[in-house]
Amino acid sequence: MTDRETRDRVAELRETLAYHRYRYYVLSDPQIPDAEFDALMRELEGLEAEHPELDHPDSPTHQVGAPIDSAFGEVAHRLPMQSLDNAFDREELQAWADRVARGLEGGDHRFTCELKVDGVAISLIYENGFLTQAITRGDGTTGEDVTANVRTIEGIPRLLAIDDPPALVEVRGEIHYPVEKFEAMNAAREAAGEARFANPRNAASGALRQKDPEVTRTRPLALVAHGMGATDGLDVESHSGFLAFLRDAGVPTAPETRTVDDIGAVWAFVEHWETHRHDPTYELDGVVVKVDRLDQQRQLGSTSRAPRWAIAFKYPPEEQRTRLVDIEVNVGRTGRTTPYAVLEPVLVAGSTVTYATLHNQDQARLKDVRPGDMVIVRKAGDVIPEVVGPVLSERPEDVEAAGPWQFPTTCPFCGEPLQRLEGEADTYCVNVDCPNRILETLDHFASRKAMDIEGLGYETAKALLEAGLVSDLADLYLLDRDAVFALEGFGDKKTDLLLDGIQKSRTQPIERLLTGLNIRHIGPNVAKLIARSLGDLQAMRDADVERIAAIDGVGTVIADSLVTWMGNDRNAALLDKLVAAGVRTDTEVTATTSDVLAGRTLVITGTLAGYSRDEAKQAVLDAGGKVTGSVSGKTFAVVVGDSPGSKAAKAEDLGVPILDEAGFEQLLATGELP
Repeated sequence: MTDRETRDRVAELRETLAYHRYRYYVLSDPQIPDAEFDALMRELEGLEAEHPELDHPDSPTHQVGAPIDSAFGEVAHRLPMQSLDNAFDREELQAWADRVARGLEGGDHRFTCELKVDGVAISLIYENGFLTQAITRGDGTTGEDVTANVRTIEGIPRLLAIDDPPALVEVRGEIHYPVEKFEAMNAAREAAGEARFANPRNAASGALRQKDPEVTRTRPLALVAHGMGATDGLDVESHSGFLAFLRDAGVPTAPETRTVDDIGAVWAFVEHWETHRHDPTYELDGVVVKVDRLDQQRQLGSTSRAPRWAIAFKYPPEEQRTRLVDIEVNVGRTGRTTPYAVLEPVLVAGSTVTYATLHNQDQARLKDVRPGDMVIVRKAGDVIPEVVGPVLSERPEDVEAAGPWQFPTTCPFCGEPLQRLEGEADTYCVNVDCPNRILETLDHFASRKAMDIEGLGYETAKALLEAGLVSDLADLYLLDRDAVFALEGFGDKKTDLLLDGIQKSRTQPIERLLTGLNIRHIGPNVAKLIARSLGDLQAMRDADVERIAAIDGVGTVIADSLVTWMGNDRNAALLDKLVAAGVRTDTEVTATTSDVLAGRTLVITGTLAGYSRDEAKQAVLDAGGKVTGSVSGKTFAVVVGDSPGSKAAKAEDLGVPILDEAGFEQLLATGELP
């Protein structure tokens, strides 16, 4: 670039970064993913390094946070709340470690590794043990007083749980939404016809900065403390020692944190948690590495914006921008219609995303994304990718003029009118002969959780339907070998695999059939409860709502759904046809189950040699117990396999019994801990 082009680019980057910093920190409404912001910041840092004459103290590269919101009182931080420099690969992490070693003149030093919580930075001031003030990061030197809101957050102590607290201790941490609670809150908002929150971090920022603390009280926020600010009367020599003090004082800290001897162990920590990124109760976007000893931190010092003794290793982004090509609607096996986005392919969290969910009619309307928009796409782990929202500042004029996308009024597969059922957030195709409903039903019927028919996948089901060889589930058991063999792509091996899989499925117990019948609210676990109680198909057909609702774990909604389905003439004819085809109608669960774990809740983490995750869960259910995804003081035991996540560490902290696979099998057999 010429000198003029360089100056213009630096000015453009500074203006762009200032705008997006304001949207992120003040409005809690970012328009670009974090990774794109980081890339812009690194470009500006590079240009300022190459052209020192263009560097300036007011540049975003020297700033932390953003201007504060004048709606809250301003508070000066006792010590600045700095940002962190970033590393994006092993070489950058090693380069930082080399700088640390040089700064400490080769002296022995250890590192504390923490998961980088994707939340909102907060400073909590405790004076003589009492929480007197809570302050946001703000611009790093001055923050917003959100004390009234923070005092409504469960888990943040108003009084430290120690007998002789220091005169002053400033606790720094992240306010965040636990993942399960965030999803539950979004599900409730969706059911109420309200917009889902885009992601936990932005939602936490908005909740923390509500004008009415009672609104904050209704939000399931939490704290993870990770840093020390100003202190008076606190005697600790290391960062790990400070975290131990916080735990003793009743302040929440992350159980995953580890102190290690060298950068090789740091890298092992980084690699482990990239693989287990979604195991913790909170969302994370990397690892923070700190020199552990406080005197060595002081020796290393800081730049104008970041300490030299700490660095943030950033994981690949889970949000990216791409163009929305179109919005289409799928019809599932229950008739539920789901709008989804067709995208220009984009790499998100390590995989290429071409399709993303828009949830339902209301969410598509509330997000107001339109074909042609630039949109933000989010993918977290194994969760289905979703469109977070449009980048309104980049909406083309013709897209704006076209107006909002309209949900179709007729089924895109059969042309029948779509219906919005009373009290439902979803829209349905109620035509039971809709070709896509039948296709999805066949695919579900053959799945591992239902009849487990090897050789019958989505494409095979589609081929059978298009050839007119099946029109309902029972037709699978009447297939003619010559007709299947004649299908394109079917040779002897593929034909025999399919027919053999169908034949073997005849012997599956009734709970498998019940799961495969596509009855609303009845999945594998509920089907097993019903089978265990009623025993066979005829008993299910004869039972009334009251009898089924009385089964532990079932209830009126499920019972009504089952009785209604069984009472439908078309469904009754399908059942008669399946019985005539020789499908099994009784169960074996009563002979292989017990109640040795009745009333007990287990958590399973890691990989077990003798069980898949579903098999281990089913074994607990068969023994009368329950399986949950989070560890608490009420958890009876945690079963730990290979490569466990943070749940094992949390169980250890809470004193919850930990079992290996042999101990798990003994518990299943006897109901007693080994």
